[in-house]
Amino acid sequence: MDGPLGLAVTARDFGLRGPRGWAFRGVSADAEPGSLIAVEGPSGSGRTCLLLALTGRMRPTEGLAAVGGLELPRRMAAVRRVSALAHVTGVTDLDPALTVGEHLREQALLQRRFGGSLPRGLLRPRSERRREERRRVDTALTGAGLDLAVLPKGARTAVRDLERVEALRLSLALALLGRPRLLGVDDIDLKLSSAERAEVWDLLRSLAGTGTTVVAVCSEAPRDAVVIATGTGNDRHDDAKEAADALAGTGRS
Repeated sequence: MDGPLGLAVTARDFGLRGPRGWAFRGVSADAEPGSLIAVEGPSGSGRTCLLLALTGRMRPTEGLAAVGGLELPRRMAAVRRVSALAHVTGVTDLDPALTVGEHLREQALLQRRFGGSLPRGLLRPRSERRREERRRVDTALTGAGLDLAVLPKGARTAVRDLERVEALRLSLALALLGRPRLLGVDDIDLKLSSAERAEVWDLLRSLAGTGTTVVAVCSEAPRDAVVIATGTGNDRHDDAKEAADALAGTGRS
C-alpha cells in the first residue's frame, strides 16, 4: 500500500440540530489521513453526536464535511462501510454475561457474513477461512493491546470481570475486526484514572501510527492531537441518549 490506510477528515460550519436543539454547530476540522483526532468538550456538548455524524451514523443539518473525500450527508452509507465505532454507550455496548471469546467469535461471524464479499468467501476451503478469521482476530487483539493470556480465565473471562481499560480494549478489538480506515471511540476518559487515560491515549496513538485515522471523544485532549472543540453555543442535553435514540433500530454501529 503506497499511502496511509486512514482517511482525511474535513469540516466547515458543520452542525446537527435534533429534537432537543443543536447537538453541535459551527464545527470546523482539517485532519490528514492517519491523524489522531480528539473531539474535546464537556459532557452534554454534542461530542457523541459529532462522532456519529463524522462516521456516517447521524445525519447533519448544516455545513459541509467529508471523510476521505466522501461528502456528508450524501455519502453516509459509504462512510459507514469504511468506519467503525468502539465504546459508544447504547450503540456498541458489551454484554456483561458473555465472555471475551464469545464476543470475538460473534463479531468475526458478523464480519464474515456482512463485512466482505460473501460469494467469493464461500469458494474458499473452510479450513482456509478459519485460518484467515483467526489471523484477523489475532491482528485485532494485537492492535487493541488486549492479551488474552493475562486475563483471569483467558478467552473464557466474562466481560463483567474485566477492568475498565480491558473492556475498552475489547471494544476496540471488536471494531478493528472490520479493518476500518476511520475508527471512532467515545468517552475514552470515562471513570479512568490519569494513568489509565495516558495508557489509552498511547494505544490510540499506536493505532493512528499504523495509518488508521482515529477520532476519540474526551474531556481533555492531549497536545499532539488534532482538536475539534464542542460546547461553544450548543444546547445542553443528554448527548448519549440522543445518539442512541437516533440510531435505535438502524443497526448502524
